[in-house]
This record gives sequence, C-alpha cells and structure tokens, in this order.
Amino acid sequence: MTSFLDLPSDTLFPLENLPYGVVRKNGVARPAVRIGDGVLDLRAVEAAGLLDGALGGERPFQTPTLNAFMALGQPVWTAVRKVLQALLSGEDARLKDDAALREQALYPIEGVEVLLPVEIGDYTDFYSSREHATNVGTMFRGAENALMPNWTHLPVGYHGRASSIVASGHDVVRPHGQRKAPDADAPTFGPSKRLDFELEMGFFIGPGNPLGVPVPIEEAEHHIFGLALVNDWSARDIQAWEYVPLGPFLGKNFLTTVSPWIVPFEALEPFRVAAPAQQPEPLPYLRQSGLGAFDIRLEVSIQTPQMAEPFTICQSNTRHLYWTMAQQLAHHTVNGCNLRAGDLLASGTISGPTPDSYGSLLELAWKGEKPISLPSGETRAFLEDGDRLTLEAFAEKDGLRIGFGACTGVVQPARPYDAAP
Repeated sequence: MTSFLDLPSDTLFPLENLPYGVVRKNGVARPAVRIGDGVLDLRAVEAAGLLDGALGGERPFQTPTLNAFMALGQPVWTAVRKVLQALLSGEDARLKDDAALREQALYPIEGVEVLLPVEIGDYTDFYSSREHATNVGTMFRGAENALMPNWTHLPVGYHGRASSIVASGHDVVRPHGQRKAPDADAPTFGPSKRLDFELEMGFFIGPGNPLGVPVPIEEAEHHIFGLALVNDWSARDIQAWEYVPLGPFLGKNFLTTVSPWIVPFEALEPFRVAAPAQQPEPLPYLRQSGLGAFDIRLEVSIQTPQMAEPFTICQSNTRHLYWTMAQQLAHHTVNGCNLRAGDLLASGTISGPTPDSYGSLLELAWKGEKPISLPSGETRAFLEDGDRLTLEAFAEKDGLRIGFGACTGVVQPARPYDAAP
C-alpha cells in the first residue's frame, strides 16, 4: 500500500501501520497518526468532516488524548483506519486535492513534541515469559524450584503505578530506597546500586467491561486497542528487600517508559503465530483457540557517555511469551475486575531461550556475576549514570515491515534525598 506522499519504501510507518499518538503543535495537544517521517493531525481531519461517516457523529479527536477514540470500539477503529488509509493513499482524493487542508493537517515529525498519548487510569504488569521467570527463579531459588507452583496455571501479575508512566525520552532519575545485602544484619538507605531495564510489550484497553462482568477469552482481543513498547525500570536491590510478602513496590513504581506510538492491534494480523505449547492445559476460561501470539522482533541497545554509537545487548521476540495478551486480559477480569479505556497491561520482561535474548541486565549479567562487555572497553552489570537505554521493535513478513518507534531513557544521578523539587 503506497501513499501519494511518496514515502520511502523502507519506512517503519507505512500505511499498513498508521500508529496512533498525540503531538503538541502550536501549544495544543493533537491526536495524530504517524506516516513515514510525518504526522497526520486527526483533530484537523475530523474538524474538516472527513471522518464523519466513520465516527457516526462522535468527535473523539477534539480532546488531548486518545481515550475517547479508544472507548468507541473495534468497528469504529476499523472504519476510521480504512478512511485514513484511503485519504493518505489518494484513493479518497479529498485530502490529496485540498492543498489548504494538507498544509494544516500534514507536517514533519521534527519540530513537534510527541506526548504520552493516553490518560492511563490503571496499569498492570504481568510475568508472562517462561524463560525470564525460570532465569530469575533459578538465581534466587535454584533450578529445581525456579517456577512457583502457580506459574504454569495462571498469568502472574501485579498492579503498578499509572502516575509514573512517561513517554519515551523522559530521563530516569536513580531512585532511593532501602537495600539489604545478603550478609548484612540490617538494611541501609540510599540510591539504588542495581538499576535495571525490563524489555516488555504493553497493550492498551479500548472498551472496558462493567464491574462484576468478566471478559470471556474469545472476546478478549476485541478490547485491545493497540500495542506499545514498555520499559518497566527496576531497582533490583530495592526490589529484592521489599518484595516479600506482597511483591514489587518502590523498586518498580518510580518510573515506567512507553513508546509514544500505539500500533493498532489490527495492523498486527499478518504477523500472528502460534503461542508456545502450554502444559498443563490451562483451565477452560484461559483456553484460547487460533494463533494467539505475534512475531515481533525486539532489540535493546545501550550507549554510555564514552560511546559514539549505541550497542545492541539483547535481541528477543514477543513470540516467546508463554501467556498471550488474550489470556492476560481474560484472567485480569475473571473475578469481575473492570478495565477502562486507556488502561495499560504489560507483558513483563520478554526473554528468549538464549543468553543474548534475555530481556534484562539481571539476566544478561546474571545477577551481576557476569558483567557484559561493551565496545568502549567498559562493562555493565547494571545501569550507570549517563547510560542511554533504548528499546525498539518491528514486525516483518512478505516485504511488509512495521515498527513501534523507540522507547528511550537516560539515567540521571540520584537527587539529594532532602533536596527541594
């Protein structure tokens, strides 16, 4: 599918992708779609009446986030997507032939501020990679007890903190907290010495479900608006001391970074693959038919202040996830928990079967015992101040390549604990 805009053929943002985001232009937050190196301003397109038929009288793009549009549901998403593709390909000539509207609605990505596109009400992080769970369990409990007894029966998760989710490019300030060395008698307080990244894929909820009404697994995917990369930064030393008995808290809630362009769930249909075999067979409410996984390639790179170029330290794939998105969503709501438009559910760290596919420094450097070597001659067991960490992802098949953009953060030194904001 080509555009009358003459976009490069190798772009990660072709018409088959059209990820949604929000940009700030002239001081106003504007819902938009990414097309090549440019954006199409949906506020302007909607105001011009080009989406009237698809939206059925709704005006979701006059708001500063995507929440109102996400709440409208799959039939509306599909209708809007078809109109946008027709407008941008020139099949529908209303945009192509209107120079004034093009001037108003189409502009380069450079020069605009890309914002967090969604008002996120709630955030849940899962633990859906068997390889990651096995690696971490082996480190702390031994290979014989790597997986907890419930792990192969349900998608394990915890509720995170929505207020500290930021868009790519936001700095990561090293957090303070309690830490206790294994051989110490008491904890100490100070900046984390074991700051880590977590390579994850998140999905945003469209229409929610009423309180008390579960979402059946066969309907779960109809509630998924789209996907984005997630880096759930982790302070491993703070986490290790605090997590018993209730799980992650300060070691996780200081910051979570998401990529700002949300790839529509519909755009991923060509990249469906079978999920890993599940043994034992899940209980009936978690049994999913068809192809529930996706072939999305993942990469993580680091660039220290001493390095001229970023260096890839991890290559993984979402197809390794043991629990699918539909299973995560069905389990999340089986007790009647209500999801709402804009909620974010993330996969947990995505690790593959080989050491170069591990999705965290905790695994890549194996609990700090095997620091990784960098081209600059430096080594890293955990992140140091000044390090730039970037997640990227793309899916490719039969000449079609779509991307997610970057999910980036630079580690900044801890602030003095008693410093004023």
